[in-house]
Amino acid sequence: MNYAYYPGCSLQESAAEYDISTRAVLEGLGVGVREIPDWTCCGASAVEAVDRELSLALPARNLALSEKHYGDTPVLVPCSACYLNLLKVQEKVGESRQTAEEVNTLLDPQGLIYSGRNRVVHLLEVFAGPMLGEISAKVVNPLTGLKVAPYYGCQILRPYHTFDDPERPSTMAAVLEAAGAEVWDWDMGNKCCGASLIMTHKKAAEQAVARIWEAAMGADVIATVCPMCQMNLESCRPSRKGGVEGPAVVYLPQLLGLAMGLPREVVQLEKNMVMTDTVRMLSDRPRSHSGPKSDPDGVQTL
Repeated sequence: MNYAYYPGCSLQESAAEYDISTRAVLEGLGVGVREIPDWTCCGASAVEAVDRELSLALPARNLALSEKHYGDTPVLVPCSACYLNLLKVQEKVGESRQTAEEVNTLLDPQGLIYSGRNRVVHLLEVFAGPMLGEISAKVVNPLTGLKVAPYYGCQILRPYHTFDDPERPSTMAAVLEAAGAEVWDWDMGNKCCGASLIMTHKKAAEQAVARIWEAAMGADVIATVCPMCQMNLESCRPSRKGGVEGPAVVYLPQLLGLAMGLPREVVQLEKNMVMTDTVRMLSDRPRSHSGPKSDPDGVQTL
């Protein structure tokens, strides 16, 4: 199974551990990924409020580049914000001939054409769909006894219902169970963390995150698939005298990598803002192979 790969900006900088662990786990599952050449920012969460045409052109350019190089190969996107931006253009172009013409007019100066042939898929969709059985087969260090709260956030669930129920999401729970984890029973996995409000209306975002943290106390880990969610949860983490409290906030492929026997340095645990001994201990269990190597700075070298 092969995918075109769009990492997005966050996974190259603040969420590098998400990118590196994702590539390592996909390799371990036998999934081929080819990074889209010359990809650029998709506009994140800011562009649509500033310039409508740019909000179409930026994601469309990346999809057109993928079509140019990889044809109708599906485009795999780990970042939830990037996924939503690319999916939004895919949906709008598919629904409206006028929008399709507008998008291609914007792309014409670069000699690109976007036809909508390459379907946009999120990393969680791949894990919970075609790879679920393979994940179970590859587990050598089951996450037995680890209480994990699956946190989906908003952008992979709304407004497009492509692979999960926005009111009762279950895909991440299925993946965690395949890895042997105990799924934390809560109803906050689909609640908003405040997203970019953390920069513009910080108090509102902090209140949103506080409700999530309150419900997660008692879990060992919050598993996420969104760099913005991860950053918001960590930046608004509850504190106590002498330190912080609460579960670790870990990217889903980092947990899967540990369950598959990948070393701690490969899944980049040390790059997380806060780590707990409970999660670190998972990497001390026997493993089946060394996986891809990492240099001392955490840069993956295959």
